Amino acid sequence: MTSASAGEGGSLPPLIAVAFAAVLFFALAICGLGVTTLVLDADIISLPEGGQVPGIVGMLVAVAVFAGSLALGLRTQHPSFWTAPIVAIAVYLLYSAGIATGAMMTGIDPAAAVAAAGRWLLSWFGVVVAVAALVCAWGGIALVRTRARPPRWGWEGDRDE
Repeated sequence: MTSASAGEGGSLPPLIAVAFAAVLFFALAICGLGVTTLVLDADIISLPEGGQVPGIVGMLVAVAVFAGSLALGLRTQHPSFWTAPIVAIAVYLLYSAGIATGAMMTGIDPAAAVAAAGRWLLSWFGVVVAVAALVCAWGGIALVRTRARPPRWGWEGDRDE
């Protein structure tokens, strides 16, 4: 009744894994930043005159860097889990660059924008985004590397009775 390919395992295509991981990274980073804000009773970006634009631009840059660097890491036949820390470091650094760019887009002095981005790098908020990127990149790599079969109950056999 079942075809031969139905019982065989396979991995998820890299582009689908990148899409799943990027959406999860966005959600986990936003949640983590929100919880960290509540715990520390501090602003994510200490640049009140910048408004929300620096954070939005920073997150857009972070998601784009996450998806792009993970996609590059998944191009190989057997992707390495060592890609995950590289993705996390890239996201960590370029989120900060996105904050500085977004702040300058609002008319903030470039020195103040870079200072705010530097403060973000040295805060717990940077750690939260880096850990979210690390976890989600590892998950995306695992989706591609895993050769799994659909779960089956013990009584589901191919034998005819």
